[in-house]
Amino acid sequence: MQSLHTPSRLSIIFDDDHAVANAGLALVGLLSEKLGLEQLTQEFVDVKPFPGRRVATLVHALVAGASCIDDADVLRSGVTSSVLSHRVMAPSTLGTFLRNFSFGHVRQLDRVSEMLMTRAWSLGVGPGVEPMTIDIDSTICEVFGNQKQGAGYGYTHVLGYHPLLATRADTGETLHVRFRKGSANTQRGAQRFVREVVGRVRRAGASGPLTLRCDSGFFSQFVVQACRDHEVRYSITVPQNPAVKRAIEQITEEEWTGIDYTLNGEAWVAETLYLDHRLIVRRTKLSDPRPALFPTYRYHAFITDREGDCVILDADHRRHAVVELAIRDLKEGSGLEHCPSGDFNANAAWAVLASIAHNLVRWVGALGLELKGPLVAKTIRRKFISLPGRITHGARRRHLHLPTHWPWATQWSECFERLTKLQT
Repeated sequence: MQSLHTPSRLSIIFDDDHAVANAGLALVGLLSEKLGLEQLTQEFVDVKPFPGRRVATLVHALVAGASCIDDADVLRSGVTSSVLSHRVMAPSTLGTFLRNFSFGHVRQLDRVSEMLMTRAWSLGVGPGVEPMTIDIDSTICEVFGNQKQGAGYGYTHVLGYHPLLATRADTGETLHVRFRKGSANTQRGAQRFVREVVGRVRRAGASGPLTLRCDSGFFSQFVVQACRDHEVRYSITVPQNPAVKRAIEQITEEEWTGIDYTLNGEAWVAETLYLDHRLIVRRTKLSDPRPALFPTYRYHAFITDREGDCVILDADHRRHAVVELAIRDLKEGSGLEHCPSGDFNANAAWAVLASIAHNLVRWVGALGLELKGPLVAKTIRRKFISLPGRITHGARRRHLHLPTHWPWATQWSECFERLTKLQT
């Protein structure tokens, strides 16, 4: 006998005018209102008309998991817009809005992003006088077809764009993003980008010591000079050119210090000089069931002006890999894996909007949920954003009804209360 509770016996009716898709957007909408997302955009972005509500719609759609402009339509289902503090715009309007962006408008949106970060940090999630590490890297935003303005093939031989990204090591926040053509060399604009990042975080309230970490793609005298000009410590991987190899060869066997690095081999760290820089080198040797007559080592070297033991500095430099986690979340969690327009500046604006959405999720976690360290956007979205709700009215108030027995109901309620009490 067939059960009455099988899906095949369901009667499907789309008629609930009180339903809310992604009811957890109430948390993000509340924080956006506290930080003044719509008002700041309305004041500083000169793309008419109503840039504030259009940017807010795009950002909240990205927070909800949108990967293209059409996905913003989910915010217009049921009464989802009632948990947000702005009017939700149609996807066709949003596409036209993005295509009106010029490079100057993207820079205006950059300013809004910086001011949002300044206000969020002033609420207690900023580094303040504590040391902060900035990780810089580039990534490939793959596209398909030949109608994407500025897309090209770079060193990865993948068609796409090649943006620069700066992230905060301890939280995974995006500090700055600069959209570039796909054919851009990794070092293109790196010096200016470093100077802009440092200026942004200083204006946002980071008054403590700063350290910059990056890979060999950013190794140049110009990046080093930018760090020195702004009194930023640096830790930059160097390519294995002949000069670096000669410097490594001068290290004697007695100077190598063994470290715990891998279960399948051995590793050592030593230091020497390269030009006028402190050069720290890590060499590794993987275990081989058939030992060679002469061991084969692999070397990884970086320059730094930081003080301290080379073993500790090497371990910290290896933690630069956390930037990849932030980039993963920015792509998979905030929509940067897709560039929706054929217009270059529209896609550049999309990248900045993705970074704002990326940061909003982290600020909700830090300010409302009081979570520490880097956060995974997928986890926050699954537990606190992507849950169904229903709006009712009673006693001259609106009531948001959420599912009973929701596993994270207590945390959700406490988060909402904390965000409500924020004073900007």
